[in-house]
Amino acid sequence: MANAAAASFASLTAKLDYLSAPDLEQVRLAYRFADEAHLGQIRNSGEPYITHPIAVAAQCAEWKLDAQALMAALLHDALEDCGVTKIELIERFGSPVAELVDGLTKLDKLHFNTREENQAESFRKMLLAMARDVRVILIKLADRTHNMRTLSDAPREKWARIASETLDIYAPIAHRLGLNQTYRELQNLAFCHLRPWRYAILSKAVEKARSRRRDLIQKVQHEVETTFANSGMQVRIAGREKTLYSIYKKMDEKHLSFAQVTDIYGFRVLAPTVTDCYTALGTLHQLYKPVPGKFKDHIAIGKINGYQSLHTTLVGPSGVNVEFQVRTEAMHIVAESGVAAHWLYKVNNPQETSNGDRLGSKWLQSLLDIQDETRDAAEFWDHVKVDLFPDAVYVFTPKSQIMALPRGATVVDFAYAIHSNIGDRTLAARINGEQVPLRTELKNGDIIEIVTAPVSTPNPAWLSFVRTARARSKIRQHLKTLGQADSQGLGEKMLEQALRAEGIEKLPDEKGVNELVWEKLLRFSGNKSISELLTDIGLGKRIASIVAKRLLTLLTDGGEKPDALLLTRERYTANEAVSQGGVVLDGGENASVRYAPCCRPIPGDGIVGYLGRGEGLIVHADDCAVARKLKHKDSERFIGVEWSDEPIRTFETEVLVTVTNGKGVLARVAAALTGAEADITHIDMGDEAAQDATDLRFVIAVRDRSQLETALRNLRRTPSVLKAQRVKITQ
Repeated sequence: MANAAAASFASLTAKLDYLSAPDLEQVRLAYRFADEAHLGQIRNSGEPYITHPIAVAAQCAEWKLDAQALMAALLHDALEDCGVTKIELIERFGSPVAELVDGLTKLDKLHFNTREENQAESFRKMLLAMARDVRVILIKLADRTHNMRTLSDAPREKWARIASETLDIYAPIAHRLGLNQTYRELQNLAFCHLRPWRYAILSKAVEKARSRRRDLIQKVQHEVETTFANSGMQVRIAGREKTLYSIYKKMDEKHLSFAQVTDIYGFRVLAPTVTDCYTALGTLHQLYKPVPGKFKDHIAIGKINGYQSLHTTLVGPSGVNVEFQVRTEAMHIVAESGVAAHWLYKVNNPQETSNGDRLGSKWLQSLLDIQDETRDAAEFWDHVKVDLFPDAVYVFTPKSQIMALPRGATVVDFAYAIHSNIGDRTLAARINGEQVPLRTELKNGDIIEIVTAPVSTPNPAWLSFVRTARARSKIRQHLKTLGQADSQGLGEKMLEQALRAEGIEKLPDEKGVNELVWEKLLRFSGNKSISELLTDIGLGKRIASIVAKRLLTLLTDGGEKPDALLLTRERYTANEAVSQGGVVLDGGENASVRYAPCCRPIPGDGIVGYLGRGEGLIVHADDCAVARKLKHKDSERFIGVEWSDEPIRTFETEVLVTVTNGKGVLARVAAALTGAEADITHIDMGDEAAQDATDLRFVIAVRDRSQLETALRNLRRTPSVLKAQRVKITQ
């Protein structure tokens, strides 16, 4: 019969008198649906499974949560255990309830499996961050509370894990949200199952102390009540006892014996207004002497979770210290129910439109304002989260370690957070088992796996989307090192070419007879090392032909003569307008060579090279307007460049396609480019509304001009294409 009563809706109905009739009917429908879904399922205690959702809903009703939360509490296990789909819940009970149930299901999938302090804190924060709605956390805490009440029915080997998780994760969350009763109960239940022997001993000790001090407690209560009655103050006085777990923790941390713990018992004085609280404090201090240093004013400076009270410790009869907490009734609601207090307060004071200082806490007051103004649980919870923890996302490594990263952080930020070597070698990534682009932003609870390769290096494009300073600095540092190595190689190639133009076949050896030659050359250039000199040439900070002429002078002083045949051949083939030796380009030059974005040269185009000051070699098409202006102003910084016979990669160029607007045009244009084996790397359709004729700009990657011509021919033959041409700045 007891089982039947616990499994019936009637046991819950008595607590739902604050709901309207339509809301109550909705909750009843949710109960029927959950009852059918869990039919035949039995808990460890032997009771029907439905007793658990009812108990969770009953706890939520204690907090006076709304109908949607109560429905979600009844349905919270249906999605996971009974094969019910989210779509089915949306159809039956609406999207808000389905979202609450879905949020609870996601939290249930998280498992905390380490005892490290910082990991527990991260896990707590992640649970809070994952809950887009405060009600998800409240239902989860109600769920955990009932599971802890019935933990004795579970197999004993599960006790330690579940009790530890409750102590490390859920009790602190309850405390953070100001749910004091739930916090105390979770702590005691976890302590009872984690350390049953110590719990039993401490429980007996407290029972003895209670009977021993009963007379003392009664005497204090009588004296306090008499004093307040004589002063004409209307206050309510209640006893308060420290939880067994908090006694145990205090003994453990401060190495005290049970007899040395003096604040096991205390009193709570509830006064009508804030002013009365301070008057009551003065009355108490006149009755008993206060213990110096044991007074805290949490009304003037409230705790972050909304808790407010005056705390004082007084020397009572027989020299025994007695702790008092003084607060208003509204503060008491907050102290016991925290975040849930805004529902409780609304139910208890429906006529109140402005609560003023009744709740005392600005933090909680702002939450109430949001709830009243918007009725938007998501916005309410976002506001709570501002004070609960910094704006961060919490993600897992494949080994279940938790990492906190700033909101908006990407896969690359995660890789560098693990180790700079992982970041530098990142090739690809998987989130929750699915491959994703490296710029993907991380979400709370994601499990991230980084795929690395020894040949992979940081991409300059990563700098446009990484969020963490660590990732940005590591990428820049690597690119700088990489750029120097590339620039050194280019500088060596350029100096060798310039030296050939002076009749010397190759650069002299750095060691041996020519060591002195290099020392004199470095004194001339002002560089510390040969590698620095070559890097400067590659970056355009030194002119290769000037360095080559100086090197030639030093070599001829040492008795070496230019090769007349080589000199004639080089001078005969060299372009007169170019003052330095030419460089052959195959696309493998990395950071030392850039292809100008104004003209985007490709193999087959006539090209010139411009040595920008500190920028390395920039390659322009020879008919580029920008290059012509530079040549007019800075001609000595141009060098001869030519394409290799077999470039090793594709090159980007821009194509302008004018089309008549209509269905499927973009698909046909893209198909025409794909038919020419050209890769589309960027599409710009402009910001203005589509007209009859619209310009589409494509950046495509091609091997050479021949492939570009094929792509343009394909485009011109495509229906709806009016014009297709390459874009270059030639004016």
